[in-house]
Amino acid sequence: MPIKHLLLYLSVFLISCAILLVQGPIPQDPAYHNFADQRHIGGIQNFWNVVSNVPMFFLGIYGLNLAFQHFGQRADFTAKWIPVVLALGIFTASIGSAYYHYNPNNETLVWDRLPMTLMFMSVFSLIAYDLIGPNWGRWAFLLSIPLGIFSIWYWQITEAAGHGDLRPYAFVQFFPMAIAPVVIWLSNKKTTYIRYIWFVIAWYGIAKVFEHFDRETYQILGFWSGHTIKHLLGALSLVYLLMLVRARDAQHNQPQFA
Repeated sequence: MPIKHLLLYLSVFLISCAILLVQGPIPQDPAYHNFADQRHIGGIQNFWNVVSNVPMFFLGIYGLNLAFQHFGQRADFTAKWIPVVLALGIFTASIGSAYYHYNPNNETLVWDRLPMTLMFMSVFSLIAYDLIGPNWGRWAFLLSIPLGIFSIWYWQITEAAGHGDLRPYAFVQFFPMAIAPVVIWLSNKKTTYIRYIWFVIAWYGIAKVFEHFDRETYQILGFWSGHTIKHLLGALSLVYLLMLVRARDAQHNQPQFA
């Protein structure tokens, strides 16, 4: 890797860390659990926020099938297991999110966020593996997955101590989206699936906007809240992510590894 590329990646990392350090500890806002749409339908409380996880559930099943379909044909340990951990994250996040939204509180929120870290860090590792190099991808995978899990453990421990801090989780969630455009820009490797990364980032970003305007969206639409739409748009971003995995396997099995 050219030294100027390494310095640029390091700069993005340090800037991200500096922003969070300047921000100071980020406690969990208790109002976060007070979603706009709390309707009970069919005996299910917070019905739409619960059932809007169904698309992600089926995407998780499809992703697991996809992850094992070409498992033995992938180049090495990292290439084999990134899609598996990614799909496992999708599948378990659908269950964890439904569980949390059925009974929103800090304890159940752990099971919503923990699987999400598997998705965020797997995508980060995949981009590093394919566009920077297999060795970088391997280290990214081996270090980032534990980092994602640690970010939830750290938040839970600090919450219990009365000074909750979500900064590591914020880093895990947003750093991959910050570094991905830089990696794509600097990479001279040709793949058939770069466009899918942009779709993933775009739809996830739009989903976060709807999450932020949860109550306003519900007031305007009257039938779905911003958080429900966030789940559906998040599932759409996962469609493109799984299309990426499928295209990646197709390209790598030519056999040309980019």
